[in-house]
Amino acid sequence: MTTYQTFDLFPTPFLSCQSVLDQPKRQASIDYFQSLHQLENNRSSGLSHSHIISNTKDPLVLDLIELLKPHLSKMGSMLFGEQLPWIIKELWINILQTGGQQSIHNHSNSFISGVLYLTDIHPSAQTLFIKSLSGNEYVFRNNHQQSETNAYNAERWMAPDIAAGDLVLFPSYLLHEVPVNQGGLRITIAFNAVPERLNSWGYHINFVK
Repeated sequence: MTTYQTFDLFPTPFLSCQSVLDQPKRQASIDYFQSLHQLENNRSSGLSHSHIISNTKDPLVLDLIELLKPHLSKMGSMLFGEQLPWIIKELWINILQTGGQQSIHNHSNSFISGVLYLTDIHPSAQTLFIKSLSGNEYVFRNNHQQSETNAYNAERWMAPDIAAGDLVLFPSYLLHEVPVNQGGLRITIAFNAVPERLNSWGYHINFVK
């Protein structure tokens, strides 16, 4: 009798962390970031961003960074096989109005990117992750009413149900987008991070902020 065994070869880690930020801290973060000058997104008038914060002495932001570091270390151990100290290079807020959307993009010059959700998210505006536009897959597709989409042939993947205070972490190279928001105000903090150092058999690379 033939038996089958499937292996998930070189899977991509995606870490979902629930209840990272409580309601008082979420509201304090919303008040702080909304007080900053907002920049309108050049592709969607319903999306705005704060300026990028990379060096700050503000206690609220410093406390937020310290709160995120243990989760980055856990994600980093999946990427590099070691619990490394991590540096958040920059962070900013995204404010998505009803009808707004965010185009497909990824993040450069970092290893881990993250999104911390300050509000609940309407199902229409869950973050979508997109398979690389030029990867190691076949050019041909088999898409029709009778074909079944699964983890091995899907071109897009929707993040799991997210609640206010949750955090998601993913490799910075992953393409992602936010479809048209059909719900209420969607506020998130996005950030990029690098490890303090990497060691490849005695050859060290240090990332200094």
